[in-house]
Amino acid sequence: MATYSDVQVTCYHCGEDCHNQDITIQDKIFCCEGCKLVYEILNQYDLCEYYDLNNKPGVNQRITVRKDKFAFLEDDKIQQQLIQFRDENQTHVSFYIPHIHCSSCLWLLENLHRLDKGIQRVTVNFSKKEALVIFSETQTSLRRVAEVLTAIGYEPYISLQDLQHKKPGIKRNLIYQLGVAGFCFGNIMLLSFPEYFTGSGHTDAGMNRLFQYMNLVLALPVFFYSAQVFFKSAWSGLKHGFLNIDVPIVLAIVVTFIRSVADVTQGQAGYFDSMSGIVFFMLIGRILQDKTYQGLSFDRDYTAYFPIAVSVIRDEKEVPTALPDIKTGDTLLIHNNELVPADGIIVRGKALIDYSFVTGEAAPVNKSVGEIIYAGGRQLEGNIEILTIKEVAQSYLTSLWNRDELKNKEEKHVSFVHLLGRNFTWVVLLIAALSATYWAFHDPSRIWPAVTAILIIACPCALLLASSFTNGHILRILSRHQLYLRNAQAIENLANTTHIVFDKTGTLTGKTGSDVKYYGDTLTPFQESLIASLATQSTHPLSKAISGYCNTKAAMPVRDFRDVTGKGVSGWVAGNFLRLGNAEFTGAHRKDEVDGSIVYLSVNDKLTGLFTIHNNYRSGIRPLLKQLQQQYPMSVLSGDNDREAMNLRRLMGHETTLLFEQKPADKLAYIVSLQQQGKKVMMIGDGLNDAGALKQSDIGISLTEDSNNFTPASDGILEATQLPLLLSFVQLCKANKRIILASFILSLVYNITGLYFAVQGLLSPLVAAILMPASSISIVLMTFLLSEWQGKKLAGKASGEMSDKNHIPD
Repeated sequence: MATYSDVQVTCYHCGEDCHNQDITIQDKIFCCEGCKLVYEILNQYDLCEYYDLNNKPGVNQRITVRKDKFAFLEDDKIQQQLIQFRDENQTHVSFYIPHIHCSSCLWLLENLHRLDKGIQRVTVNFSKKEALVIFSETQTSLRRVAEVLTAIGYEPYISLQDLQHKKPGIKRNLIYQLGVAGFCFGNIMLLSFPEYFTGSGHTDAGMNRLFQYMNLVLALPVFFYSAQVFFKSAWSGLKHGFLNIDVPIVLAIVVTFIRSVADVTQGQAGYFDSMSGIVFFMLIGRILQDKTYQGLSFDRDYTAYFPIAVSVIRDEKEVPTALPDIKTGDTLLIHNNELVPADGIIVRGKALIDYSFVTGEAAPVNKSVGEIIYAGGRQLEGNIEILTIKEVAQSYLTSLWNRDELKNKEEKHVSFVHLLGRNFTWVVLLIAALSATYWAFHDPSRIWPAVTAILIIACPCALLLASSFTNGHILRILSRHQLYLRNAQAIENLANTTHIVFDKTGTLTGKTGSDVKYYGDTLTPFQESLIASLATQSTHPLSKAISGYCNTKAAMPVRDFRDVTGKGVSGWVAGNFLRLGNAEFTGAHRKDEVDGSIVYLSVNDKLTGLFTIHNNYRSGIRPLLKQLQQQYPMSVLSGDNDREAMNLRRLMGHETTLLFEQKPADKLAYIVSLQQQGKKVMMIGDGLNDAGALKQSDIGISLTEDSNNFTPASDGILEATQLPLLLSFVQLCKANKRIILASFILSLVYNITGLYFAVQGLLSPLVAAILMPASSISIVLMTFLLSEWQGKKLAGKASGEMSDKNHIPD
């Protein structure tokens, strides 16, 4: 009978070999005191379910962390660089945690609040190995959070030199792997040429033998280093019960390598050129995919996603300034209802900040002079001036834009590429199985050549290359025409639209060029100055029109400013109380005989008069809506009255649904009702009070021109002058799907040609060497040329569509 010491025991926590079996708790053995300590901590807080989710999921704790390693996190300056958001209730910080590797890690990290009561919530991004920790500084500290993570084996990686890149070396490693694969692939192809032409009598057998072993040596780094990313992805999918498209790729790589090694030992050439080519071209596709899906945030200039005209105070003047030009120390003027673009300190005015889409709390927060406000908050009470303490790229707003929750909303959209890939994997495996069964009865010696050849030639690299490259190129073409989509999935969502919903004011109608008339008591220059000062506080198009009508350059301070959604604005200016808004808000009787939008004026609770604003429709909108009528059902949601109903009906047809006096909640509810009918809804709004509807819709497009319209809930931002090209954008996105399908069909032609030889076990190294790279290279060239052709068609339509400069007549 074997003794206890004869059995090799592994650590209950991490699975490493236990050389010292004296470290135990009850019947559980640990490799070191560190692993034992982690178990004791989890056991103390009833978190041992961690070990039930996966077998030995922990990280080895033999390397201890010194006690004061995270003392630097108590430094205020360092905290300011790391913390993304902070108020009296909660603090947000993101950590890169390289030890995240399985579902047990996710479960434990999301239950971190049970270890420290000050931690409120942890959200883990598994693919990026990042954890967003929200905690209360009244109960814990940033240093304590890092120490708790370290104590349970998830030490955060913190680099003060490169705070904006918390995943060191990941993309660089892909580049290194690609470089190694490309070098080896090129040299293997070169050394394989004599083998290709063996039958011509111009080669030496001894030289061929040398080249075969040289190819084997060159193939080793490709297999053991460059192909790691595919091994990990396939294994991760299998562990979670998902047969992803990397599985047949890995099978092709492994089988090709094993068969080639066996061939070389028997004096044959093998398929090292095909194996290295598979890895090389698939790494190209993986880098393109990462660039498309993960790198959209700032690989291109982030001003592309936030069309910006931020007012910077210089020499007592407002200077419109692009986001990249905002520097620490600049003074920004934030108008009522605008989002704060950069973290800063209030230097003038009283702030009432709505952090609802940052913290989830609906109650606004009062801030006074000297206090810090963070990017992403919306100012609800008048104008304020802030002194920036962080550049925009370092602020919370930019990180919010990149949050996966906002990118993906819900996992309700599944790309057709993933469905194709999954089915393709099963088809490849089925063909291999049928071929093996056939040769088992007819010629068993051909089973191995046939199965390996099928897996080599049917590698789905062309499909992944086509989707990654085409999506990335289409996104770049759209950005040339000032449509900036959040991610590649938005391309499919735009193409799948079945119902289009427009906001009216600021979307169909422009924010400039409005026809304003005043009826009522004669206004003195002083009274016009009062009105302009109040109207300037609001970003609503009607307020802007009135402010431009009064044409007063020097605005007066406004106290107790209020903006009541859907009703109007009010405030004290130079000792006078003014109201601008609808009849109910100002205490007036409705005046039905006046055309256009009506804004009533009340001074010191006395009705003085009214403004009528007739908004001109955007240039080029007439032919766009005429085209859309023939292809899509449409709706218009407007917060204004129904005085434009006749013009809109004439413009959009009798089938269009027109809804007026809609509040933000009404717009959201209407979008939900359309989706419940099975419709794929595109919502186009100006991004101010349409945020809820934009986020709920299947594809939300925020229109912008000269206002500070930050809308992280939208899927894309469109320059207002490009709205007439909307149908062309949709057609380009539909073409994107056709290009990918055409590329896939072409790759199938290659695969069928190769499979004709493969199922017979007759696939030679020469045929494999030609088909595999020819397939990948031709797919890349085809997607590029077709995408460019579609882009030129769009550019041609742009010049034609924009030729219509006429506004809709009264």
